[in-house]
This record gives sequence, structure tokens and C-alpha cells, in this order.
Amino acid sequence: MSNITFTMIKPDATGKGFTGAIIDRIIKAGFVIKALKWTKLSAEKAGEFYAIHKERPFYGELVEFMSSGTIVAAILEKDNAVADFRKLIGATNPAHADAGTIRKDFAASVGENAVHGSDSDENAIIEGNFLFSSLERF
Repeated sequence: MSNITFTMIKPDATGKGFTGAIIDRIIKAGFVIKALKWTKLSAEKAGEFYAIHKERPFYGELVEFMSSGTIVAAILEKDNAVADFRKLIGATNPAHADAGTIRKDFAASVGENAVHGSDSDENAIIEGNFLFSSLERF
């Protein structure tokens, strides 16, 4: 079990002005922000990030969506970070997410689900390293 996880606030949420409210929820849930970056992924970089899904039918749509606008990426720290963050964000489909979760409150659909959260300790490290250098972490 790691104390680090990775998140991205996706283009749908940044475009609707939800960034501050989502970051506030993350902090109030006890996460410490170790790195934070407002950026825009190129289609190439979004494709690299989601390469694990390359053979899935939604891959092209996902890459297009993730490169359509700005994102806010962050490395977060807390005991049991991955599991606690997954609970905070809720189910991928906001219609199935628990009340009070980020996706229930800010997501529009399965495709536009407001935030990404690492699904394992190993992926949290890989994903954090994808967008942050050691000089960008505190």
C-alpha cells in the first residue's frame, strides 16, 4: 500500500469551472498536494498516457476528449491514497456514483467523468512520473 496517488481533473470539469471546487474537496478529504500542474495534453501525449486502452473501442474518443482542453494534474499524498481517492471520486459512471462523490456532483457521463484517479499503487507511480519531474514535486 502506497501513500501516493495521481489524478487529473479532466477537460469537461476544467471547462465548466469546477477545478477549484474539486481541489477543495480533495484537500478537505485529507490529501496533501505534492505536485500540481495546469496543462493541455497533445493528442500524442494523451495517446501515450492511455496506451493501456489502445485496443479498446473507446480509445480514439478518449484521446480526442483528453486533448480537447486543459487538465489539472496532481500527485496526492495520504495514507491508503489510491483506495481513499477512488472512494472520493466515485464510480466511473456518475449515475452509479455514491452521493457526495466528485463524479456524482461534477461529472456528466461515463465519457465526461470529471476526474481520473490511479487504479493501483503501481499505476500511481507510472502516471505521476508521466507528467511530473522530480523538480516539480514537494
